[in-house]
Amino acid sequence: MDSAIIYHNPKCGTSRNTLALIRHAGIEPQVVEYLQSPPDKETLANMISQAGLTVHDAIRQKEASYAELGLDNPDLSDDQLLDAMLAHPILINRPFVSTAMGTRLCRPSELVLDILPPVDQPFAKEDGEVVIDKDGKRVA
Repeated sequence: MDSAIIYHNPKCGTSRNTLALIRHAGIEPQVVEYLQSPPDKETLANMISQAGLTVHDAIRQKEASYAELGLDNPDLSDDQLLDAMLAHPILINRPFVSTAMGTRLCRPSELVLDILPPVDQPFAKEDGEVVIDKDGKRVA
């Protein structure tokens, strides 16, 4: 496998760590800065579905605009939530990664390892948290 796509926000530590893990696996992914270039509605809906999530799971509920736009209303349809996410891309949870092995919302960042070839070299996140130890084993 040599291709991956990451929907990335360079200001987000989780997204940066996920991108670093992909590169650590020897893959140079297609990087989509989704705040500037959001996916189309079909792509977003497919990524959410392929990741095994609901649309509600994929929306950033911590963003101020989530409450301001009334997106916490349980009567809103998936279609309405998708439209809001596309109108306000900051509401798209991040980072989504797709590879030939699947699609994941990589929160925490090490979830990307589920859809990458085995990585046996040590890796630590920006904050020093070890994800892959000196023996090449994933740290739980």
